[in-house]
Amino acid sequence: MLLAGFLKSLIHTGCLNVIDATGRRHQFSGRRDGPEVTIRLHDRALHWKLFLNPMLHTGEGVTDGTLTVEDGELYDFMDLVARNIGWRQPGHWLQKLFITPLRKAGRGLRQYNPASRARSNVAHHYDLTGALYDLFLDSDRQYSCAYFQGSEDNLDAAQLRKKQHLAAKLKLRPGHRVLDIGSGWGGMGLHLAKQHQVMVHGVTLSEEQHKVSNKRAGEAGLGGFVTFDLQDYREVEGPFDRIISVGMFEHVGVGHYGEYFGKVRELLTDDGIAVLHTIGRADGPGATNPWINKYIFPGGYSPSLSEIAAAVEAANLYITDVEVFRLQYAETLRHWRHRFYANRHKVSELFDEKFCRMWDFYLCGSEVTFRHGGHVVFQMQLTKRPDAVPETRDYILDEERRRIGQVGKSDSRAA
Repeated sequence: MLLAGFLKSLIHTGCLNVIDATGRRHQFSGRRDGPEVTIRLHDRALHWKLFLNPMLHTGEGVTDGTLTVEDGELYDFMDLVARNIGWRQPGHWLQKLFITPLRKAGRGLRQYNPASRARSNVAHHYDLTGALYDLFLDSDRQYSCAYFQGSEDNLDAAQLRKKQHLAAKLKLRPGHRVLDIGSGWGGMGLHLAKQHQVMVHGVTLSEEQHKVSNKRAGEAGLGGFVTFDLQDYREVEGPFDRIISVGMFEHVGVGHYGEYFGKVRELLTDDGIAVLHTIGRADGPGATNPWINKYIFPGGYSPSLSEIAAAVEAANLYITDVEVFRLQYAETLRHWRHRFYANRHKVSELFDEKFCRMWDFYLCGSEVTFRHGGHVVFQMQLTKRPDAVPETRDYILDEERRRIGQVGKSDSRAA
């Protein structure tokens, strides 16, 4: 079959055994220094579907149950494939000549993101019942990369450290007005208000997140310091002394980067500071995995640093600091995946087994992409003036050290 030729050229480390839909067994192996996994195809159509578009149909096969892992776990299979692909796009002559160029050419249309479409894209993922996210996220529902500094860190500690790290880059003073673009379930905004005595305005397009974040603000007694609106960032009026955006930029859309950073500049005071935290790609501009785009994050895209920097430059903003987290998100996703597995029966009760398989594929695929596929996290600090922040980065570490130990268990409950 055509698929066999493709897999033979793909596997150069480890061993992949494939039992096709007729029951015939195929072995594709390279150096024996990698894992060995066996998968079974239950549908003859997968023989050609996986050849034509493996990035889409592997996920669909796992979700539908027509592709199962016989020897090993789903993560083992995806880790083996990711190790062999690395930063390369999996493919053959048909993929390279037609499918991949068409996918990249259609990137702009898929990421056309006016306010109405942005809201529906957000609802697809973030307006699922909050009970789902409670089953695998930390106690603060931080749905972005944590900041681990050692193997002894648990997920809650690493997510708290992430918030402290970002706050240090904002160089906050009591009374500052802070805008949180993509405020999620409110954790970051509540943390900043409580620990730094600042006034926070958060905006989200998720009705579920908006409801939960306002409830949390009231319960924490921070209603007078924190407001959360169901609002597109393009509709916000300023000015703000500080702007933070964590895990939202991936949903902006490539064609809207100029609009985004233009709005950041408009809203920021002359001596203000903005900090952007986003998933990115280390291998340059590309296109979103078609399965992720179709089933998990419609309209989503992980930008390259060059794509971000070009839009920042066009907005006449200074890039005053850039930090790259390479494997932190892989570790975060490992924690999420294990928590998801521990509560899988509860997820199945909320949805069904098909949903469980879909999200298993999503979490496994995301983790191996950060381990082997060139995905990283960028934290970028932006200002209007070159003297808005100190020349050296000492102030970031100094502020983090000052805060460590000051934030106790009460922060985890209220933030």
